[in-house]
Amino acid sequence: MIYGNVGNIAAAVYLEMQLGGYMKKLTAFFAAALIAVSFAAAAGSNENQERADYAVILKTQASDFWVKMWKGVEAESAKLGIKVDLYSAQSEDDLEGQLSILEQCINRGYKGIGIAPLSGVNVLSGIGKATAKGITIVNIDEMFNEKELANNKGACVAYVATDNVAVGKKGAEYIVKNVPAGAKVLIIEGKSGNQSSEDRKNGARAAFTAGKLNIVGSQAADWDRQTALDVATTYIQQNPDLAGIYACNDGMALGVVQAVINANKLGKIMVVGTDGDSEAVRSVANGQLSATVAQDSAQIGATSFNLLVKAVQNGTKGVVGKIPAKTPVESVLITKDNVKSFLK
Repeated sequence: MIYGNVGNIAAAVYLEMQLGGYMKKLTAFFAAALIAVSFAAAAGSNENQERADYAVILKTQASDFWVKMWKGVEAESAKLGIKVDLYSAQSEDDLEGQLSILEQCINRGYKGIGIAPLSGVNVLSGIGKATAKGITIVNIDEMFNEKELANNKGACVAYVATDNVAVGKKGAEYIVKNVPAGAKVLIIEGKSGNQSSEDRKNGARAAFTAGKLNIVGSQAADWDRQTALDVATTYIQQNPDLAGIYACNDGMALGVVQAVINANKLGKIMVVGTDGDSEAVRSVANGQLSATVAQDSAQIGATSFNLLVKAVQNGTKGVVGKIPAKTPVESVLITKDNVKSFLK
């Protein structure tokens, strides 16, 4: 999905999305072609307009979290009076597609690019190319793998994200406070190897261990609601006395809630999610989801774009192979006690 000076890309992106489900090689071929055509169309449409010097590439627009981040970038762009082109991958699995978007952005000649990579490594060859061309980079949300960043001779001027270890810990601690010592708990992870998921899992595990709870499992559900429902269903059947489940995002948490409802255990098994998505907040208000740890994704987007603009204006490029200290954005636990202030 693309915004700003690249409105002519909408039709191409729609067609690209329709390719899902066909042969992977054919999909990749057409996806790459569509991206190229899209950027060419955008360039043509901008001949009589002031071109944007900045681009921001997000993961997807498939969840409320990323929609809010997109809007946060837009809001900061309007506040600063500086144009930005926004892009996103078509899915959490579109690793090559996101790299292709980055490479097209590099060829287009943006002065600064902010990117939330789908994994710690999938765009690093492109980051190396951007660094070689003097393009300023800001790393958003998912942290680059520093070793591979160095191998690709890439650099970034800022890393903006929520402290995901603290997020996982905060969510799990809410369960610890509300179940007896020794109670059985489960962790539903995102994608295996994804740094955000790993950090949240580790934070939750630390909190459960400190609270002397019995962790019966920690399993990836690939950020997918149905997969999380299936995983939770299996664990609930195997552990009838399961007391709490922490999920590393809200989509999965809502799948877990459905599994709890299906097992007639609503009110008996606590479920805590992550992100503060609108649907999850409503679920908390309705007494189904126990809590969600809300990330301020709009602020992550706004802060990232602000730092990107400042770095370009100041001529800051970053150090090759080094990720700067995290610029943190705080999270908040939403429960039945404070949910009214988060309802829209």
